[in-house]
Amino acid sequence: MPQTVCTGVRKTVPMNRGRRELLGPGRLVLQVQDRPDPPLRFETAGDGRILLRQEERPVLLGRTAGDGCCRELYLHGLDGYRSPLPPLRSTFMRSSVNWVHQYARWLEEADGTPFQDGRWELAHRPVFQPGVWTEDFPRDWPAARLDLYCGGGWHGVLPLRRLSPPDAARVKAYRKHAREGTLAPVLLWWVTFLDGWVILDGHDRAVAALAEGRTPEGVELSRVPDEEDWRRVADEVTEGHEHRMAQLAGHPDEPGVDRRRATLERAYAETLATLPYGVGPTPFLPLSGGPATWEDLAARAMFQCPRD
Repeated sequence: MPQTVCTGVRKTVPMNRGRRELLGPGRLVLQVQDRPDPPLRFETAGDGRILLRQEERPVLLGRTAGDGCCRELYLHGLDGYRSPLPPLRSTFMRSSVNWVHQYARWLEEADGTPFQDGRWELAHRPVFQPGVWTEDFPRDWPAARLDLYCGGGWHGVLPLRRLSPPDAARVKAYRKHAREGTLAPVLLWWVTFLDGWVILDGHDRAVAALAEGRTPEGVELSRVPDEEDWRRVADEVTEGHEHRMAQLAGHPDEPGVDRRRATLERAYAETLATLPYGVGPTPFLPLSGGPATWEDLAARAMFQCPRD
């Protein structure tokens, strides 16, 4: 097992190094092994009740309300979330670091991550759509409300702990890095049912970048299809493509047939190229104890924060 260095994680866990697919300097796919159960996982008790748990510690409660395209997700944060990455020193951030590869190495050795067996992509994300880090970045704690619209989803960034004020000591140190262009990216987990991201590491770095009028850069962690799944879809796509090409072959003298054939071939190649890297769904595990457990957690949280 690798030795923990001064910038390493607080705890290492047994995990074989999985196969890496290098897709460029800012993008890779990890084949995660030996993690059948994700330490950081969403659980559900039905009827819109959800829970985010880190190992045995609940860190976020939520419940959806509304029907169809007009749904709201009411959230309540619980203290105790712990980043899977180590604290970042100034000298380390100023060094030449490939953050995608560095975060991948740390995540492979860390506990408290969303990793479970399968393929996971990490990709540098320097640009976000307007609103992601402004109106769709909840700053209140512990309560938040997200509007989930089926036409476009929520598409924001969700903190997992109380945000520090812009004048906090650590944030001020990160603000200097933001001005210098040496601030490490925020580690974001893409959660499909939110149609948005959860901050795994970098809450203070995000606050620092925003305080300096900059959009935080990110490294996005997302689940991508396992090989057997995308190859099954590829077989279905190939069957449909061959059928359409055979139909065109039966009418060789029709006007524009060559153009249509070229269009189909291009679309087929582009579809096959994206299948191994499409975003997979974020799974829900059943909450042990069901609705009664969720309601008990919610009652205790409301008792501690009655204004919420």
